[in-house]
Amino acid sequence: MDVASALEGNWEFRVDHKNIKIFSSKIRGSQVLGFKGEAVFEASLRKLISLFHDFGNYGKWVHQLSEMEVLHKSDELDYVVRQVLNTPWPIPKREMIVRTALHASEEGALALTMTGIPDYVPLKPDFHRVREARGGWILMPVDGGKVHVTFVMHLDPGSDIPPALSNAALFEVPFYSLLKMRDLAQNPSYKPAWPSVVDNHVTIIEDVPDKH
Repeated sequence: MDVASALEGNWEFRVDHKNIKIFSSKIRGSQVLGFKGEAVFEASLRKLISLFHDFGNYGKWVHQLSEMEVLHKSDELDYVVRQVLNTPWPIPKREMIVRTALHASEEGALALTMTGIPDYVPLKPDFHRVREARGGWILMPVDGGKVHVTFVMHLDPGSDIPPALSNAALFEVPFYSLLKMRDLAQNPSYKPAWPSVVDNHVTIIEDVPDKH
């Protein structure tokens, strides 16, 4: 999923709450809708990149995250991560294995892409492995040292969850993830370490934040 297709897809506006806009889109070959969430963060691009590499604190902002571990990382900004997501009882928790990568786009944004690789590790009997997951985070610097954040995702949780139920709960994921991420990123006491490996691949040029 590249930046252009994510921003220009056939998205239907759903709700605007707490300055977070949520959209949905039909996905070819799936009864489960894709979602897109958008918000502007009063935080620097460097801090957001650091946040995404602060894997130990993902539980503070990823909606319904139960477990998180990094299975593989390289010097090419390529990671394989395992996430376990909570589900209502008695539905088994969802286990998701995704490959993430950071890319600079011609539009001036940075994109953190996510691609499901469900067969990367053996199945665990206590969880339901998600077979279809793809999406990304798009970070676009805007005036005043702020960042426009877009979260795009299509995740099919599995045949044991009816599509209507998945679609009904669709908007919780982008809304609460963006809400909690924004709170964390804008918290002056949160100072995630800068991943120096990024300097080998991406040049960050930022605007000066507005003075209040």
